[in-house]
Amino acid sequence: SVSVFGVSPESMQCSYDARGNSVPTILLLMQERLYTQGGLKSEGIFRINPENDQEQHVRDQLNSGVVPQDIDVHCLAGLIKAWFRELPSGVLDGLSPEQVLQCSTEEESVRLVDQLKPTESALLNWAVDLMADVVEQEQYNKMNARNIAMVFAPNMTQMSDPLTALMHAVQVMNLLKTLIMKAIRGREEEYLSHSSDDEYDENSQQEEMEEEEETSFESPGPAASDDDEQGEEYSPCSSRDKESSLSEIEDSFLRQLNEDESAKNRFRKQLEGILVSPPPSASSTTINPSSCFSLSESRTSDGEDSRIT
Repeated sequence: SVSVFGVSPESMQCSYDARGNSVPTILLLMQERLYTQGGLKSEGIFRINPENDQEQHVRDQLNSGVVPQDIDVHCLAGLIKAWFRELPSGVLDGLSPEQVLQCSTEEESVRLVDQLKPTESALLNWAVDLMADVVEQEQYNKMNARNIAMVFAPNMTQMSDPLTALMHAVQVMNLLKTLIMKAIRGREEEYLSHSSDDEYDENSQQEEMEEEEETSFESPGPAASDDDEQGEEYSPCSSRDKESSLSEIEDSFLRQLNEDESAKNRFRKQLEGILVSPPPSASSTTINPSSCFSLSESRTSDGEDSRIT
């Protein structure tokens, strides 16, 4: 069977999601199964590592076009991240690290992602909507915008250099967080707008009924008075705290990793674990080039769920 992982999205069967994004159908199938099995309310979703033995079995099933029943939701979430991680080129590779670094406002972030090609733009929009869905269930899954952006960031770009990849992933995390918060705020404003329209319609119907009752009585003169309009104005939801600007990134580059593709994929997966680890102490802020290579060789422990905030 043809693999659905590690291939160009243009070569895959695509479908439109509910928000008009044209993405590979396999993503929509995995998303639907994740939602129907309660994945959005599962604590630590997209952050807890799945069981590797089940992941390979599910991969084989997905490659044959079948989404198995009763998949562990963490396995399913892990495979969604893996799909992005194993793309021939990262969704955000069309944006340079310098461009991402210079984004400090929501407006700048929107203008930047508008530069992406249609395929990458649709994939990014789909991923942001998915992450926004997760954040809206934060009371259950303990995943806020920063947490979900943190675990997705290393999967959206491809860099073999450990230090550069780590620094860039931090910038990508902030970009994703900004886009997630914008998406959530847009949903809230849309909901308030619809609520306002509904209330206006109800008030209009009530006024029409009252006018009909008044005119049903015979009177020599015109109607007595008009009721005051009850239209209610809604102000936009309060703006959320903006992400503070990051300090200047060190201009350091290490030698490229001369490893095969599977090793690079493994490194990117481990990089995600590094990002969610507690920050190092002040005494360990200096980066030793010899120790950076170990980032691609060491495996993080599977204890992330205990650090979920």
